Amino acid sequence: MIATYPLPVYVQRFFTERLLTQMQASPNTIASYRDTFRLLLRYAEAQTRLPPTELHVAHIDANIIGRFLTFCEEERGNSARSRNTRLAAIRSFFKYVAGCEPQLLHHCQKVLAMPSKRHEKRVVDFLTRDEMEALLKAPDQTTWFGRRDRVLLLTMLQTGLRVSEVIGLRVGDVELGTGAHLRCVGKGRKERATPLRTDSRFALKAWLAQCRTEPSDPLFATIRGRSLSRDAVERIVRKHAATAASTSSTFRLKRVTPHVLRHTAAMQLLQSGVDRTIIALWLGHESIETTQVYIHADIELKEKAMALTKPVDQTGGRYRPGDELLAFLEAL
Repeated sequence: MIATYPLPVYVQRFFTERLLTQMQASPNTIASYRDTFRLLLRYAEAQTRLPPTELHVAHIDANIIGRFLTFCEEERGNSARSRNTRLAAIRSFFKYVAGCEPQLLHHCQKVLAMPSKRHEKRVVDFLTRDEMEALLKAPDQTTWFGRRDRVLLLTMLQTGLRVSEVIGLRVGDVELGTGAHLRCVGKGRKERATPLRTDSRFALKAWLAQCRTEPSDPLFATIRGRSLSRDAVERIVRKHAATAASTSSTFRLKRVTPHVLRHTAAMQLLQSGVDRTIIALWLGHESIETTQVYIHADIELKEKAMALTKPVDQTGGRYRPGDELLAFLEAL
């Protein structure tokens, strides 16, 4: 088996035929899968003493993948969520191999049966209204960069667009007339339109008025007119969050990222009474269940629910089982 199924052939076909041609996977998905296999092949090389070009499918079994995932967590510091993402990429590959080579089905099933790791789901971070105001006041409006950054932050806070969606916006994607909105392409290449609030519409109108742009030009660009990178947006958010922290005591306790601005937009909608079905559509979520995390994070909503309850008049006591076996089970 080892001599019959060279790994490089299947890896190359998986990326070119399955991901690029058949699935038309997004650049982000391709990059994520590429990084996983680059790490896995280097790990396998160290374990087997064979260069990646000489590896065979049988070399990459459930045991070595299990050790690789442990290595990612313990040596590289990956979270359980990142570990599961890498496992999902590996599973996708072995599902493809199983379809191509029925003789390898048993080998692939052992990998496909590997479970994802349960992980702690943290309550999402988001900004309060005062913190949003502090962040929007941070950019210096006397400079071109400051004006760009404020409009960028305001747009992210109001629309809840992902970083990839923001940096992909073009001038032609902005509609400032009746029914003002932004058009973007989200996950899964799904297009959606996000309405603009009056303040966002005026800010974008003023921003476009001072920029000589064509419809195909980036909405938020560098000084040379190129699209901002993901790292650039993260640096912009980090920079102005640090400035805002000097004027807001609660800001210092938060790690503000572009995704926190997305969470903030969702929380604004939820606290305004918007149904979570609409929030899911607004954010471009695949499933309505994804928005459930915002309900868990909304302490004000929980406090309103608690106010509707009544305290129990009688004094509560702890149940004590009489049977020794039941007592043992209760103590576990």
